[in-house]
Amino acid sequence: MERYRNTIEFEVYGKYALFSDPVTRVGGEKTSYHIPTYEALKGMVESIYWKPTIMWIVDAVRVMNPIQTETKGVRPIGYNGGNELSYYTYLRDVHYQVRAHFEQNKNHPELFQDWNENKHHNIAKRMVQRGGRRDVFLGTRECQAFVEPCEFQSGQSYYDDMPGEIAFGFMYHGITYADEAILEEEKNKMTINFWRPVMRRGGVIEFIRPEQCKEKRTVKEMQVKKFGKEQFSGLKEFTDEEVRG
Repeated sequence: MERYRNTIEFEVYGKYALFSDPVTRVGGEKTSYHIPTYEALKGMVESIYWKPTIMWIVDAVRVMNPIQTETKGVRPIGYNGGNELSYYTYLRDVHYQVRAHFEQNKNHPELFQDWNENKHHNIAKRMVQRGGRRDVFLGTRECQAFVEPCEFQSGQSYYDDMPGEIAFGFMYHGITYADEAILEEEKNKMTINFWRPVMRRGGVIEFIRPEQCKEKRTVKEMQVKKFGKEQFSGLKEFTDEEVRG
C-alpha cells in the first residue's frame, strides 16, 4: 500500500456509528453496514480540513475493535410532522485508523493560485492534531467522533490474528459529484459508486478510487460550482477603489 508524500494518518473513535446505505435514509428502519463506507470516511477527512482546491482520496481504513451491533428504539421527526418509533441498528464501540492523501482538484482551474501542496499538507496535519476543524461524525450526526493522530497499522487490532479474509459483498462506495469528477463520462454529473470490499488480516481494508469502481449509476446532471471574484457574494460595496479612497 503506497504512502504518498501528502498523506495524513489518524484514528477516529466513538461510542456509536451508523454507516447506512443512502437508499435507507429516506425513513423507517436504518441498519449500519459492518464497516465504514468510503464516503463516510471522506466526510470525516473533509471535516478535519478541506478547501475546494484539494480533493481527498481515502487510501485505507483499519478496524481496531471487534464489529458489534446494537439496536435502539428512536423517535425521528417524520417528514409530515410529528415523530414515529423506529429501530436503528448501530455499530457499537467503534475505533478505526485512517490513511488518506489529497490531490489538486483540476475541476477548479480558477483556484490555481491556491495550489500549494506543502501549505495544505501542513494545515491538514495541524488540524489532525487539534481533532479536526469541524465536528466529526461516524456516519450520522448523532454519532459524535473523536480524532487523534496516529501511525497507521501501529498498535493492536482485534483482527490481527484473523485467518484469511472477510468479504462484505456488494456495498455502497460513495458519490462522485461534478466538482470531483475525473472520468470524462462523469463530468457534469452526480454518480453513485459501488464495490465489493474485503478486510484482510490486521483489520485493514484498502479502498479503490471512486473512478475505479466498476458498478456505477448516474443520478442526475450537475454543474461544477465556480469560485472567484466573479462569484463573490459578500460585501460587494467594498471595491478596491473605495478601499483606496
